[in-house]
Amino acid sequence: MGSITRSFANNIGTSGILKAGAFNNASLNNVTALNAAVSTGNMVLISSQTASNSASISFTTGIDSTYKEYQFWFINVGARTSSSEFRFQGSTNGGSSYGVTITSTLFRAYNYENDSGAGLGYITTSDLAQSTDFQPLIQTTSIGINSDDCLGGSMSLFNPASTTYVKHFISNVTAAENGNWHSQMAGYFNTTSAINAVQFKMGSGNMDGTILMYGIK
Repeated sequence: MGSITRSFANNIGTSGILKAGAFNNASLNNVTALNAAVSTGNMVLISSQTASNSASISFTTGIDSTYKEYQFWFINVGARTSSSEFRFQGSTNGGSSYGVTITSTLFRAYNYENDSGAGLGYITTSDLAQSTDFQPLIQTTSIGINSDDCLGGSMSLFNPASTTYVKHFISNVTAAENGNWHSQMAGYFNTTSAINAVQFKMGSGNMDGTILMYGIK
């Protein structure tokens, strides 16, 4: 009994609080639910999808009035066809079809690995004006097909469940093709119907990589 008491006493800090070493498992692995008073943060992972030589990735559930902002994060997204644009579109019918009217802008900056060229400019070939095409998230010829080439970045979609206003979006994406290619795009779905599904794909050919969808409280 004395050894047990001494062991317990050794795990009490000077303020009278048990030290972390007093617990065999200090993680939340076995917790089935958290008290409502425990904050889980303002960024909630809704779903994750991974493409492996796939035609597209579609999010057809989870986009509703629960959150005012949805964020999509692109992790090691690669193209199977050279010089393919990474694109997206929205749906008002749960993903049965994609082709909501978009107006957008896109800027691009680039710098080659061998320092042979660099630039910054507005890309008229990657913006849309009242078009139902898929919107490029990064400018043409910006994704290589070498084994280590890929893109990363994010896109935010604001208040997609609104039936009063247009739905704004903004993205920040960088990719590799013999250098760094970076695009910033912004625009809106020109509809008062709710956007309830989003699809990502390449302009041509299949894709690899993971896309995460978060809701922002």
